[in-house]
Amino acid sequence: MTKTLSSLLMLILTWTCVANAQTESTDPVTRSITRLAQDAIERGDCPGVVILAADSKTVRHCVVLGNQQSQPHVVPMGRDTLFDLASITKPVATATAIALLQQQGKLSDSDPISKHLPEFTGQGKSQITVKQCLLHTSGLTPDNELSDYSDDQEQNWDNVCRLPLRSAPGSTFAYSDVGFIVLGKLIQRVSGMEQQAFVAQHLYQPLKMADTQFNPPAEFKTRIAPTAPAGESWIHGRVHDPRAFRMRGVAGHAGLFSTADDLVLLGRELIAASKGQGKVFEKATVQRMFQPVKLDRGSRSSGWDHSSPYSSNRGNSLSDAAVGHGGFTGTVLWIDPEKDLIYVFLSSRMHPDGKGAINRHAGKIATLIGDNW
Repeated sequence: MTKTLSSLLMLILTWTCVANAQTESTDPVTRSITRLAQDAIERGDCPGVVILAADSKTVRHCVVLGNQQSQPHVVPMGRDTLFDLASITKPVATATAIALLQQQGKLSDSDPISKHLPEFTGQGKSQITVKQCLLHTSGLTPDNELSDYSDDQEQNWDNVCRLPLRSAPGSTFAYSDVGFIVLGKLIQRVSGMEQQAFVAQHLYQPLKMADTQFNPPAEFKTRIAPTAPAGESWIHGRVHDPRAFRMRGVAGHAGLFSTADDLVLLGRELIAASKGQGKVFEKATVQRMFQPVKLDRGSRSSGWDHSSPYSSNRGNSLSDAAVGHGGFTGTVLWIDPEKDLIYVFLSSRMHPDGKGAINRHAGKIATLIGDNW
């Protein structure tokens, strides 16, 4: 009888996680994750969080805690909440698209950007390669002036093409949104499709990532976590990044929305592909994308972080093979092929007052998970 009741309890706990209920787990690691997440909420660093730690077959730890929205009214957090991923767009929508175009034989890492975008020249920019943009060693400025962007998309691109270099291409690491805006344009030109259409057709649809998209339709709004204050309201249902917003919500550096479960699906595909068992990616494609490159400030791979000044959210117990990325809005994704571990931490740290900070919390949780994997 006791064994039956125990099995029933575990079934209920598993079911409630799937159904978005917030409940206390009997698993000691999950309970420890919950305590750390609760600390982040109580400190005002985020209103709520969805945390998944999964391997290739199962979700081992699921924590759905707090609120999706705290003002002007409360909406409880759900496992199916969509988040503005911010810079996680870079690996999930841009680096992956570049990798697929390479797999199709349409690009190579060593190609100068100007080979495919001949207008992208002048002031040394003709020598910038695809790989340098992916590694943030292009020499391009981190961000150009917001006034360079408007609803005139052709003018936006002309303004990017006129930017001077900050340093010689390949000489130093300097995290650059502009470099990924250039890659977004490259995807469009080489594929002959808008970036959002290319990744949807070639990546998200085959992997059944049904919630991953730019510019979510209005019917998704009730499931989307709002971000920063905007006048007397909050940014809700549209991209937070101001440059991506002026680029109509689609850019190589920001704009993607997704759920924790969709990111697990992507992580599983990339881990499977690294072993030659992918549905979308070939083994060589993922090996090339994940190959770490030592830089003057840590190491990165093509569109992904390894160990750099931006890695505080990875903790200290993932393997050297782990790749990941964070997003300004409070989002974290790490994929560790060696440990067969996918770690997703999604929050909306900018809500409600724009003052939250989650990297320290995410890093502690990553360490806890890695130590007990």
